[in-house]
Amino acid sequence: MLVPLFYLGVRAFEAEPDRIVALVWRWRTAELLLNTAWLTLAVIALTTAIALPLAWLVTRTDLRYPQLVTVVATLPLAVPGYVMAFALLGLAGHSGFMNQIFGIRLPRPEGLVGATLALSLYTYPYLFLNLRAALAGMDPGLDESARTLGCTPRQTFFRVTLPHLKPALFAGWLVIGLYVIGDFGAVALMRYEAFSYVIYTQYAAAFDRIYAAWLALILVSIALVFVVLEGYVRDRNRYARTAHGTARLRVRAKLGWWAVPAWLFIALVVMAALGLPLLVLGFWISLAPVAPALPELLQSFTHSLSAALPAALVAVLFALPVAVLGVRYPSPIARVVDRLAFIGYAVPPLAFALAMVFLALSSLPLLYQTLTLLVLAYALNFLPLALGPLRATLYQVPKSMEDAARTLGYGPLKVFWHIILPLTRRGMVVATVMVFVIAMKELPIAFLLAPTGFRSLAIVMFGRTSEGMLLQAAPYALLIVVLSSAVVWLVFRQEGRS
Repeated sequence: MLVPLFYLGVRAFEAEPDRIVALVWRWRTAELLLNTAWLTLAVIALTTAIALPLAWLVTRTDLRYPQLVTVVATLPLAVPGYVMAFALLGLAGHSGFMNQIFGIRLPRPEGLVGATLALSLYTYPYLFLNLRAALAGMDPGLDESARTLGCTPRQTFFRVTLPHLKPALFAGWLVIGLYVIGDFGAVALMRYEAFSYVIYTQYAAAFDRIYAAWLALILVSIALVFVVLEGYVRDRNRYARTAHGTARLRVRAKLGWWAVPAWLFIALVVMAALGLPLLVLGFWISLAPVAPALPELLQSFTHSLSAALPAALVAVLFALPVAVLGVRYPSPIARVVDRLAFIGYAVPPLAFALAMVFLALSSLPLLYQTLTLLVLAYALNFLPLALGPLRATLYQVPKSMEDAARTLGYGPLKVFWHIILPLTRRGMVVATVMVFVIAMKELPIAFLLAPTGFRSLAIVMFGRTSEGMLLQAAPYALLIVVLSSAVVWLVFRQEGRS
């Protein structure tokens, strides 16, 4: 995992010191940093404004059908950021949905506003799920104690509830922040010059690849700052229940007539994040028959499949020994290996892809612009996704079964082959499917590492949208949404089983 980043650093320092200073310390870099910071802050603010009220409604009030609201509010995860950007662009303009159906010509939501809307509507479920879990797990006695001391509901929320949500807030903000700074598709379609967009243009157009390497290093540094800050906040605060006994059941707040605005808020969020993309996609697909595009659509699906399937298998192959080491043989070395496995996922995808390019050009030239390099990059980047289901399954395997096998003379390899492997089969299947579907819709890594002539679903959809060919891009976007829905379904299925 560290080797590609090492080569990224080597390429960045190939320039003379004077040129490095001139590249990094110039107004263009500061402008990109400010643009990325503004976008990240705007997305975090908007996602918090959406996720916090939603989480409070489903956990602390007598809102009807809270489980249904939770599922529906999480479904926007099936609509990637670049597809959400496609929906917003397809809604406005002269040929947009609103003008064609209602005669209302909306301005195209480009720039900071458009990128913020597209990324917020896609990423708010990450924060919502964190806050929902934190609110549901809080001890009801804390609120009751505050009320007995004379605190109003508002004071109780700001003095008791909100401080206890710090870990959940920072964990959600970390995921959202890492996604925003690494996003390429949405910011490119919205013509917003953030770090990732300019890294691609600098590299792809061969303007200045050393400058692209330095921008990637700055992006990696920002990501590491996010991770360190989140860990610092998490480690400094303790919010576990310290009282003895069983926690009391929470008395849910009665909404009364506030139920009407609550449902209106939920409907607005769901319509914007889920209804809008589906409506716009349906509109564009209905304008022309899909049949003429089926051969190209099938070819793109085949190209995506040729990279995603082997990447999923390789990711599980890499993740299995890491999971076994961490669960069955915990040690400082196991913890280091576990942390290293997550580096690829914490590094912004475009920076990681650029690091893989420099690695191939420097040491493995035969792999450059080959499907093998793309598969390897997918597998390393999505390794943490495979680790989750595998570790969860391993924790459910009784260690006594392995001990019994050892008493019968089984060595470590036999125990692994006859005990661990069969019992973790379900986790392996889930991990393979999750990595496969995520790789099918991956855009930034595919853009930099795709072999010549490789036209995945995401690449074709993005290319046609950026050229204004929304009608031709719609079938690809719809297929991506269908595939992404499989991941959301798998996540809820796993949660239901656990």
